[in-house]
Amino acid sequence: MADRSGYEIERGGDVELPVFPHTIPSGEQTVWADVSPLLQLACKDVVTDLGDGELVHGENFNLFAAMSALEIMDPKMDSGMVRSYYSVDEAIECGAAPLPLSVDKTIDVQCTIDIMDHLLACEATWHKGHALAQTVFSCIYLLRPDRTSSFPVLHSYCQVMRATCSAVVLTVSEARTNEEEDLFTMTHGLPLKVDGDDKCLTMLHSVEEMVSRQLRACKAPSVKKRVLEDIEPLQAVLDLEEGFCKALLCRLRFRKHFYHVLTNMKRPQGRGFELAKKHIASCLQEIDSMLKMEGFLSLNNAYEMPEDAIEDKTTASGCAPIGFDSTLNSRLSAPAPPRAIKILSWKKAIDYFRKLLNELNAICSHNLDPVFEGVLHFIVEFQKLQPELVARAHLQHLLIQDGKLYGRDPLFAVICKAALLPPAAKDHDIQKNETFSQLGQLLITLLRVLCTNLAWQRRKLGKILQDWRIIYVQLELAFRKEFGETSSNLSDENICMKIFKYILVWIEEQTYWIASRFLVLGFDLELYSTSEYCMVYWYIYVILTKLAEKTHFRLMASNENVKRKGKKKKDLMKDGAKDYPFPPVVLFLQCQIYIAEGLTMMLAALRNEQKIYQNVGPFNTEHERFMQHFELLQKACLPNHISYFSFKEATAHARISTVSMYNFFKDAQRISKELRTSFSNDPIKMAELRSIEQVAEHNGVALNLISRLGSLDSSLKIYFEFSHHPYFATAIVKRS
Repeated sequence: MADRSGYEIERGGDVELPVFPHTIPSGEQTVWADVSPLLQLACKDVVTDLGDGELVHGENFNLFAAMSALEIMDPKMDSGMVRSYYSVDEAIECGAAPLPLSVDKTIDVQCTIDIMDHLLACEATWHKGHALAQTVFSCIYLLRPDRTSSFPVLHSYCQVMRATCSAVVLTVSEARTNEEEDLFTMTHGLPLKVDGDDKCLTMLHSVEEMVSRQLRACKAPSVKKRVLEDIEPLQAVLDLEEGFCKALLCRLRFRKHFYHVLTNMKRPQGRGFELAKKHIASCLQEIDSMLKMEGFLSLNNAYEMPEDAIEDKTTASGCAPIGFDSTLNSRLSAPAPPRAIKILSWKKAIDYFRKLLNELNAICSHNLDPVFEGVLHFIVEFQKLQPELVARAHLQHLLIQDGKLYGRDPLFAVICKAALLPPAAKDHDIQKNETFSQLGQLLITLLRVLCTNLAWQRRKLGKILQDWRIIYVQLELAFRKEFGETSSNLSDENICMKIFKYILVWIEEQTYWIASRFLVLGFDLELYSTSEYCMVYWYIYVILTKLAEKTHFRLMASNENVKRKGKKKKDLMKDGAKDYPFPPVVLFLQCQIYIAEGLTMMLAALRNEQKIYQNVGPFNTEHERFMQHFELLQKACLPNHISYFSFKEATAHARISTVSMYNFFKDAQRISKELRTSFSNDPIKMAELRSIEQVAEHNGVALNLISRLGSLDSSLKIYFEFSHHPYFATAIVKRS
């Protein structure tokens, strides 16, 4: 006999046992059947004894798909399950967003300020990578703009809030810096742009004037108050009027100035930067005013907060805002499990915006010099601030506009200037060559990558290294095809040949700069263990040596070309035998080379003699770790003929006595002191030199101690820390 599910059933004693087919057919003709009886029998161990890991499943079952599936009706998986209301209209009908906020005008003003504060906290949380639908647009008043039109203070604030969000989404989308989470720019059909929002500043200005008049009326002497009696107060308690006016004004003005900052920074070629800096200063002043008013608002809070909730409060008063529901838009967040979002506290939101404004101010203070080396230097220093996503988006917008640097300098002209070519080279027709166009695109990609977060940046830098090597080979082949095998003298008078040769040298230099950046970012991201420092510093030493070589070659070629213009042939023959001093930039690199080489040999000697900081463990071998860290450099042949065996050969015979005899740290210290006069007008370089000098000094002392006491004192402990420099470690020697 057969049951309704289609399975045959055998009778065995008192129990009916189903007879299973070998396979359960599947396909377009399959009919859904009720398998409840089968599952009930399986659970009772009547049919078969299911062991661990065994499943009752059909032919088309896929375990990976099942693990990735969303479980309907499960609150942790189904985004539509956890919600207070099914729609915005239902929320409004249930009184979740009342208008007016309260029949008591004093409470109404308090609630308005609370909404403003919570929106600020939501905005900061959104900037940190959470969904717009579950942060800023959890505010019901933003979702129904027409409802607030009769309440000017709340309506104007909501208007400028939507306009600000729209401006930020546009900037980040254009810059494509939202690499961490695509959610940041997803608007899910939310009302970001509403009729009338383009005039948000006009409405905000009129509301600001209204509140300002009321504040002046509060402060006016009793004689003048009679004249101002026709001005309706914000609320009923006159003793609180001034405080509420100030609290509202600083919030409204912050919104106004912040919107001005965003719009002025989007103006092409940095034309709005000076005005943006003024608005940034005003924003910071209003933030200070908000903090000053916190005490007033919290004192007038009618509700007592538990101590553990004070740190997490999202409003200055400590009251929970009305008109918000984070679950209302959860179904808009795509078919993915709902995220548990914790809104930043009001204090943390204030700190966030203060940091963001300082970063935007740093961008506005950039001098827009088209020297490419200066651009790279600025980006690297800017990244040390650990800038927020919005700031990085604005930086990228500044750097690349309409395929030009700062929207004004053609990329070929920038490359020619960086390669130290004569000014006439930038207008040469050779720039129409396809390879040079590809080089320009590589430059844009590099600038975009440098504006991303550090983890993403390092990953992308490793990948584009091969592109830079390929473009070098292509350009070299084009050069040989055009001119054949010619002399390597860069002073050749043929401008076309000179462009090829100078740019080839510059490409090599940039490739090694990218490689060095790739390596040092590993320290920022804490990717290296102490046992791997030896190989890392060895590779840094190799890359910096090649970088110094290419930089020196480029600078010397340019200097030689300049001198040739004003000298006769006899003088040139005499100068050929002279040794020119190294430029300060090359000596600066030489300082870093000495530090890297000294650390490599020091660590290698400790590994060889004292058997510490060795790669031991049951998992990856040292060779495997070498390839994991440097595989992308190896694929790009940076440099040629360098491998793990080169590293082993260079460090196998290192000894403490030898390292202390050839003390690289002393050389680094000496050069750093000599370079002070060369970089006296560059505070950043001076700070770097001081750091290098401190690392060299401390490591030199540690090396001497290890040399004298290391073999005699077994209680001597040696470890490394980054107390003076972010990339170059300092050895600490102590007795345990």
